[in-house]
Amino acid sequence: MCEYRDPAMAVYLRPMTPEDTDLIIFWRNQDAVRRNFIYQELFTRESHEHWTRTMVETGRVVQMIICEAQGGRPVGSVYLRDIDRRHNKAEYGIFIGGDGARGKGYGTMAARMMIRYAFEEMGLHRLFLRVFADNTRAIRSYEKAGFKREACLRDDVRIDGCYRDIVLMGILNT
Repeated sequence: MCEYRDPAMAVYLRPMTPEDTDLIIFWRNQDAVRRNFIYQELFTRESHEHWTRTMVETGRVVQMIICEAQGGRPVGSVYLRDIDRRHNKAEYGIFIGGDGARGKGYGTMAARMMIRYAFEEMGLHRLFLRVFADNTRAIRSYEKAGFKREACLRDDVRIDGCYRDIVLMGILNT
C-alpha cells in the first residue's frame, strides 16, 4: 500500500507506520476524539501495538494517516476494519486529532478518498459505520461523503451509566 492522493483534495492518505504510534495515542486519548468512540478506554502503546500486530499486520484492518496536502502534516487517521472478503464489506472509521484540523472538511475529504480506495483498489462492495446519534457534525460529514442512514439502534450502548443511540450508515459500490 502506498500514498493515496487526489489533487482536488486538501489532504492525502498514507500508510500508518510504527513512527505514528505516539501521535495516534495522543490523538485518540484527547477527550474531543475519545468521547465519539464506542470504545472509550485510554489507548496505550501496548494496546496500539497489539492492534497493529493482530489487526493491521494480519490484513483485517487497513489504517492510513490523513495528512495535509500542503506540507504533509499528519492530522488524523482513517481505517477499514473487520474486512470481510466473503461478503466484500468492511466497517469504516475515522478521527481527526491534529491541532486546528477539525472543521476544515478534512474528514469528509478523507472519507471520500477511503471510499474510493475501498471500492476501486480493494474491490469491496459495501462500507458501513456506526456513529452516536447525537454526533450531528460527523453524520453530516458522512452524508457529504456519500453514506446513507440505514438504521437507528436505540439505547444500543451504555457509556458512563447512560444508554446511547447508534446510527448505522452505509454506502454501496454501485
